[in-house]
Amino acid sequence: MNNIKKILVLNGPNLNLLGRREPKIYGNISLSEIENNLLSLQNKLSVKIDCIQSNNEGELINIVQEANEKYSGMIINAGGYSHTSIALMDALKFFGRPIIEVHMSNIYIRENFRHISYISKVANGSICGFGAEGYEMAINCIIKLIDVDYN
Repeated sequence: MNNIKKILVLNGPNLNLLGRREPKIYGNISLSEIENNLLSLQNKLSVKIDCIQSNNEGELINIVQEANEKYSGMIINAGGYSHTSIALMDALKFFGRPIIEVHMSNIYIRENFRHISYISKVANGSICGFGAEGYEMAINCIIKLIDVDYN
């Protein structure tokens, strides 16, 4: 890996529907707008950001497994898989670099089944309840983690 920090932003199921799905919870911003906002920060922050979304659990696991050799850190919003996927959690354990979990809504004030996140068990930190702004917060946090803990 060269000197530039490469960060993967990985989004799970139904996040492709942002802007149309439950706007009272998730807002009106689309996933492509969130991704474009993040990509616009690359030069300013001296990082390379790749954004990937999948609705398929197996595909997300494959992406995480392949990310180990490619990225300095990962931001993940696993959507509903956060609360159900032990397999995704196990794949993230293998990553071995900083991971920040993001949820646009505050999962702790929603339905009880959303209060448990398997992703948070392996992430360095979690950001929830700040809407789309949570992604930018996560970028700033992960850069600090990469700089302090992994260099």
